Amino acid sequence: MTFWRTLLPALFICPSLTFAASKEMVELSRDVALLQDQVRSLQRSQDEKLAAIQVLVQQALDAANKANTSVALLQNNFQQSSKDQQSKVVTTVVDLGSKMDTMTTSYGALQESVADIASQMGKLQQQVTDIGNAVRTIQTPAVAPPPSGPPGAGPGSVPGSGSAGGGVPGGSSVPPVSSDMLYQNANRDRSGGNDDLALQEYSDYLKYYGNTILAPNAQFYIAEIHLKQNKLDDALQEFDLVLEKYPDNNKTPDAVYMKGATLVKMGKRTQGKQEFCELVKRFPTNNLADKARSQVKALGLTCGPAAAKRKRS
Repeated sequence: MTFWRTLLPALFICPSLTFAASKEMVELSRDVALLQDQVRSLQRSQDEKLAAIQVLVQQALDAANKANTSVALLQNNFQQSSKDQQSKVVTTVVDLGSKMDTMTTSYGALQESVADIASQMGKLQQQVTDIGNAVRTIQTPAVAPPPSGPPGAGPGSVPGSGSAGGGVPGGSSVPPVSSDMLYQNANRDRSGGNDDLALQEYSDYLKYYGNTILAPNAQFYIAEIHLKQNKLDDALQEFDLVLEKYPDNNKTPDAVYMKGATLVKMGKRTQGKQEFCELVKRFPTNNLADKARSQVKALGLTCGPAAAKRKRS
């Protein structure tokens, strides 16, 4: 009984509830349909955009492949060109090196030939000097024998009882030995420490063979012996003679350097520096040029324009 009492009012209320629920369902269905339509539109737009992107990506891939192909071709051409250029350069360098080797060999042979010619000329000059000395010896008149007595004496006069009418000259221009032997003896005595004897032999060499190719060497060794004996004034004078009598010879750089060293040893630093700077200026590639620069640096000086002119002390 109670059930029915409850059910009857509910039946009167349900139609309105049912109508309200149907209306909400319709609106919900419409919203869902609208949402589904929007989703489909969005999906369709996304599909179109994705297709366009795929097309662009494919075009980019095609362009990248073409670029890679072009780069590979360019790289291949560059490598081939580099190989060709390298081959040409290597061939040119090899040819140039071969020519340089040939020129070096020829130049060395030429130097040897010139050295041989110079040596032969020196020997020939010494031989000519020796022959000239021998000729002068032959042409020298024999010394007349002393008279047996005073002038006017007869055959019976006592020898030596008056003043002699002749005699042996006080000096002789005839060299005692050949130039080679005299020079070699002087060198041997100098090397052996017999400086006084070597000094005399070098002086004799200059006396008899002062115009030969080895005369500058003899003059230089005389100066060097004086310097070794601490005779600085004599050494300086002899080095000057090397530079004045024989200005262009193989001992000129040595003489300039040793003159500078002698001046420094004498306390004449500025004049010594001038000699060192003169050596650097005149013989920049000589081995002594570096030593001269070191000497100037050790003196705390520099080679300026004023040091270019060498002054005699």
